[in-house]
Amino acid sequence: MTHTTTDQPARRASGAVVPVLAFAGIVVAVMQTLLVPVIKDLPQLLDTAPSNATWVLTSTLLSGAVATPIMGRLGDLYGKRRMLVLSLAVMVVGALVSALTSQLLTMIVGRTLQGFAMGAIPLGIGLMRDMLPREKLGSAMALMSSSIGVGGGLALPAAALVAQHTNWHALFYGAAGLGVVAIVLTLLVVPESPMRAEGSFDLPGAIGLSTGLVLLLLPITKGSDWGWSSGTTLGLFAASVAVLLLWGLFELRHRAPLVDLRTTARPAVLFTNLASIMVGVAFYVVSLVLPQLLQLPKATGYGLGQSMVVAGLCVAPLGLTMMFTAPVYARLSAKYGPKTTLIMGLLIIAIGYGGGLGLMDAAWQTIVTSVVLGAGIGLAYSSLPALIVGAVPASETGAANGLNTLMRSIGTSVSSAVIGMVLANTANDVGGVAIPTMHGFRVSFLIATAAVAVGLLLALFLPSARRAAPPEHTRLRASSEEDAAQERAEEVLRGFRGRVLDASGVPVARAKVTLIDRRGRQAGAAVSDEEGGYVLAVPAEGAYVLAAKASGHGPLASAATHSGEERAVELDLSLPGEIVSA
Repeated sequence: MTHTTTDQPARRASGAVVPVLAFAGIVVAVMQTLLVPVIKDLPQLLDTAPSNATWVLTSTLLSGAVATPIMGRLGDLYGKRRMLVLSLAVMVVGALVSALTSQLLTMIVGRTLQGFAMGAIPLGIGLMRDMLPREKLGSAMALMSSSIGVGGGLALPAAALVAQHTNWHALFYGAAGLGVVAIVLTLLVVPESPMRAEGSFDLPGAIGLSTGLVLLLLPITKGSDWGWSSGTTLGLFAASVAVLLLWGLFELRHRAPLVDLRTTARPAVLFTNLASIMVGVAFYVVSLVLPQLLQLPKATGYGLGQSMVVAGLCVAPLGLTMMFTAPVYARLSAKYGPKTTLIMGLLIIAIGYGGGLGLMDAAWQTIVTSVVLGAGIGLAYSSLPALIVGAVPASETGAANGLNTLMRSIGTSVSSAVIGMVLANTANDVGGVAIPTMHGFRVSFLIATAAVAVGLLLALFLPSARRAAPPEHTRLRASSEEDAAQERAEEVLRGFRGRVLDASGVPVARAKVTLIDRRGRQAGAAVSDEEGGYVLAVPAEGAYVLAAKASGHGPLASAATHSGEERAVELDLSLPGEIVSA
């Protein structure tokens, strides 16, 4: 079955859309750090071995990684708001399941359901792109992207306060309550996007990607427990490579793939996703190191002896700074572009970790480190969706941002595994208890700095705005297909452009024009503006079909050929007369 853009325009977005979507993103991100304050107590609370208790965290990570690209694609096909509400509903169910149990297996099931809500981040970004005016889009996407860090940072002190003074199950009741509030606000405030992708849901592709990701992330998260050279770890890594290679071959041959690998291979998308992994690594290091340093007793000679709540408050500026960075990013990006702001963010992160190596002697110093890192991570995270949105068609926004969010998750997974191994291998054994050392903390900061250096190198390879795909970079500040078409009409070099007209030559507004390549795959899509104008760029020279349709008119298919020259081919499309219902 084929799904296309609806002919009805979206309900006009109110000013509350951005805060509501950002709130939903923050609620979802809370799931990542909800249990951090009680990690060390989980074996006792669940009456199980420490190696089994870690599955309470691992299960959320794995399900979030699997759900993110899948929910993004479903949102593109069937409605982003619909899938956002579904994601939040699954999270609420999972939180209630966890709140009502102290049994390990049931707890893991609940935490797995909570992880599925991670798809809300790319869905929210997609909704913003489809609805917001161009002058508000940059800061809105920045806030939504940063909500991952904001939610994680703010959840630490709140969860610590709850865990310290009430039953730990109250954490899940609170999360469920926040999820319900987010659902109600979304239904009341956020309109559904009219944008739909062409094609149907790729179920075999979803199964293949899910299997490959589980096989990849499982040894990453459990390698320290199993042993990095163990047969289980190496076998799972080998199996993940085999499955993902087969999945990639299948996706390249599929007419409506879950992930368009050809689009993903574009330099603008590829290097952004690779840089996202490095940003994810850098973000998670501070979340793992500073709370432990703050809570270690002063008797160690380097621990700061703070309570669980105070430690959370010292790290909270990380999330708050990320939140306040969003409007700053919008101004910087409007002037210099998202590539430059990504580079700036990475440089600030490097300064934060470099300075942090010498700022570990007092609680106030950790606050300074958190603020600097929050500013850098906020700028970097804010730049990522703008770079992705500028490189893919509007109908693929959800899936593309879902994949980008997945890359960040892989980064945090790698960070968790590597830093956990470093801290374990450098720990001192005191009475049978492993105590992290200052040497381990500093090595962790150096690893984060190295990841940032790699991210900087990758960011430098990003195409400049002018050399990025012509039809896409102009959409960065566009709020809808009409705005995007109008902007592209001024700048597009290689492609087709013209007007959609009715049988009498009158321009047809909001007509859907789809570019189809010789293999029958969608190569682009646009919606005509108020004067019937459309602009479509071509990925390569060759023969294409332009399919057009609009409400009250019959469909039209027109063959066209582009020689690959850096110019647009003028082609007006005349729709058949009105369709009269019987």
